[in-house]
Amino acid sequence: MTTRQDPTSTVESPHRRSLAGRAALGSARLLWSILLAISGIWAVLALHYSNLPWPAIRLVMAVGFAIFGLWVFWIDRRGRTKLAYAVLWIGVAVWFSSIPPSHDREWRREVATMPRAIVDGDTVRLTGYRNFEYRDRHDFDERLEEREVSLDALESVDLFISYWTEGPVGHTFVSFNFKDAAPVCISIETRPEIGQSYAPIASMFKEFELIYVVGDERDLVRVRSDHRDEEIFLYKLKTPPAAARLLFLEYCRRIEELADRAEWYHLLKNNCTLNIVRYKNAAGREGSFDIRHLLNGWIDRYFHATEMIDTTLPFAEMREVSRITAASRATDPDATAEEFSRSIRRGLPGHGDPPDPPTSPLSD
Repeated sequence: MTTRQDPTSTVESPHRRSLAGRAALGSARLLWSILLAISGIWAVLALHYSNLPWPAIRLVMAVGFAIFGLWVFWIDRRGRTKLAYAVLWIGVAVWFSSIPPSHDREWRREVATMPRAIVDGDTVRLTGYRNFEYRDRHDFDERLEEREVSLDALESVDLFISYWTEGPVGHTFVSFNFKDAAPVCISIETRPEIGQSYAPIASMFKEFELIYVVGDERDLVRVRSDHRDEEIFLYKLKTPPAAARLLFLEYCRRIEELADRAEWYHLLKNNCTLNIVRYKNAAGREGSFDIRHLLNGWIDRYFHATEMIDTTLPFAEMREVSRITAASRATDPDATAEEFSRSIRRGLPGHGDPPDPPTSPLSD
């Protein structure tokens, strides 16, 4: 007597199970191949950007490692050659992880001096305070100053975003606003050596140390608007005075740490915007990670959506109002620090002063 299987039975057939198993195995192999490729690319770049002083040798080692990896996994495929590759990869990783950051290099002049921020009760003394006078981005008079500020006089915080090309990537920096005194501007940047310029991929491979540039807005803002041809936007953060002081103290703590011990800049782990968000967290911000913390050219969209900046205007209008490039370029070169800061904030939401009325070409 033959038993017929119920067609509504939920028991999987061996054929279906084998298909599912092959699909899972194929997915696992694909994932493993992707991980191998990523780890191999990392090792090649780590060798290329290592601390060996001879660029040609670094290039030969990087190319040689890439060729060896392709031979091991595409041609030879024997277990012992895979083991040799693994040992070699671990050696590269250990070597790379042992490369130390340093304060002792031939720095470009604009980042040659590490600032200090010495907190003494309610007073903070800033040294290495940059107030350069520029003729162009590479020709300037160095002027490093000392400045004292009072925590009790700290009122608010502003966020700047500057763009080489408008899009998902830019540079963010902040200014701390004090009663009856010019703002203190702080920009988290790479510290390039003479002959170096910023390179995103290289910045993930111990190519640049980290510096917090502290200085005058006439320097840090105007060098970008006037001499680097960048577009700059300015937003007032909704930060109560008490939180602004906590945020400023976090910056002071990090400035002192970096002056005592060098650190590496890293595009994805230790950069301008991620550190701003970290310090906002320490000062009371609540919220989780957002992809716009990395794609920092869109950080103003994030701050608008989370109501960390003024939201009385729709974002597109708010962004256009907050563009200060023209105001920075139009400010009298002989303006004082306070005059420059008032000029670039005139008409911005949260800063009080209405915009100047348009001037008719026919007026006297």
